Amino acid sequence: MSEVFAGIEAALSFGSLIANVTGVSLGILFGAMPGLTAAMGVALLIPLSFGMPPVEAFSMLLGMYAGAIYGGSITAILVGTPGTVAAAATLLEGPKLTAKGQSRKALEMATFASFFGGIFSAVALVTCAPLLATAAMSFGPAEYFALAVFALTVVATLSSGAMCKGLAAAFVGLFLSTVGIDPVSGDFRNTFDVPELFNGISLVPALVGLFAVSQVLLSLEDVFLGKSGIVKEGKLSNQGLTLGEIWTNKFNLLRSSLLGTLIGIIPATGASAATFIAYGEAKRFSKHPEAFGKGTLEGVAATESSNNGVTGGALIPLMTLGVPGDVLTAILLGALMIQGLTPGPLLFQEHGATVNGIFASFFVSNILILVVGLIAVRILGKVVLVPTAILMSVVLTLCAIGSFAANNSTFDIGVMAAFGLLGYLMLKAGFPQPPMLLAMILGPLAESNFRRALSLSRDDFSTFFTSPISCVILAVSACVVLKTIWDEYRGCKREAV
Repeated sequence: MSEVFAGIEAALSFGSLIANVTGVSLGILFGAMPGLTAAMGVALLIPLSFGMPPVEAFSMLLGMYAGAIYGGSITAILVGTPGTVAAAATLLEGPKLTAKGQSRKALEMATFASFFGGIFSAVALVTCAPLLATAAMSFGPAEYFALAVFALTVVATLSSGAMCKGLAAAFVGLFLSTVGIDPVSGDFRNTFDVPELFNGISLVPALVGLFAVSQVLLSLEDVFLGKSGIVKEGKLSNQGLTLGEIWTNKFNLLRSSLLGTLIGIIPATGASAATFIAYGEAKRFSKHPEAFGKGTLEGVAATESSNNGVTGGALIPLMTLGVPGDVLTAILLGALMIQGLTPGPLLFQEHGATVNGIFASFFVSNILILVVGLIAVRILGKVVLVPTAILMSVVLTLCAIGSFAANNSTFDIGVMAAFGLLGYLMLKAGFPQPPMLLAMILGPLAESNFRRALSLSRDDFSTFFTSPISCVILAVSACVVLKTIWDEYRGCKREAV
């Protein structure tokens, strides 16, 4: 118990609090800039952490991590440009709420949901770390494939009302995910001898083009045609989020935070998959599913609580087993080693006070997201008062800068432009964009683990059904698809009547 109090004292020291405030503030700025990722921000801060005590160093690094994941929602809501990949699902509702003049309400819901999801995952990190990490590490190729299939079933939910078009978009996304090096054989596929495609299509310019540039083109088209753009000029509501609206979303917040935390524990899944799954589940459990896609706070609450739920979940296998689940946690693993801390069971025994200090600083980071975020909302909400033509020009410039910054490649600006045109044509033709993005994200995970599972089982397809975990996940996936098809059928019958 003395180590717990020592850790809390270290996390609440003046130096740690300053480091945390700095990390969270910089993280929100990084997250709000398209192309500047959380991993990039944490990597840039590591040199500054060399001479700092471990708890102070991780107060700053975890503050940057949590702040950047939250910050991505700001531009996603205000101007339809996701600052981070984790905020992609927030695009489904955020810009619609801004168009209704409810930008402040949407931003405050995103802030509270991020705080709630982060605190939920922090509690899981402290109380359930060893147990949950052990369960996640039991996943083999068959289980990973089943999880990817479950995530892909969200395509059916996201394509409600246009299932055929949604499936077509998903198939295009799956094809695009095969561009680059074959994950099993190492051969080049669908690269057309273009060196920049040897490592696949970069997700950042693709995402920025598909969601941001397409909306800019649509908005500028409306301006030229004399219509209003996606941003309602001068229509900024001063009405903030109410306690009643938060209370209405209590189960949504709990469910989405739990999903985010559980998915975060499993390496190589990430916040993007978590947000789309949480969004799909929120729509499925909602009393008003028809409101989704038209601007509802339920969708924002689901996506933002789940992506911040991933942050604490991802730290569980890192701290307890030394297994990083993505690029960002791999960077944090390096930061731990630099501080002389080797992740694993011995870390808790030999450096108990330091570990508890790191855990406590993660709680502080998420509390600061609520404080700093609510202050920033009152300033950032004014963005919607800028005339549409000017704002969209600025957004397009930020998109180009962000796409270039992802890999320091001018080729990525071309990728952004191509996906922007594709996204614009999809919007005009009524094809949903999220299924394509989800398929691009999950395609490599599904393919590589499908082929590895078959290789290990000598091409025996029963391997996907002999594992209890895989079997349960696939069964749930089938139920979700069947329910969605049934709902579509009932909807068609009602329209016919």
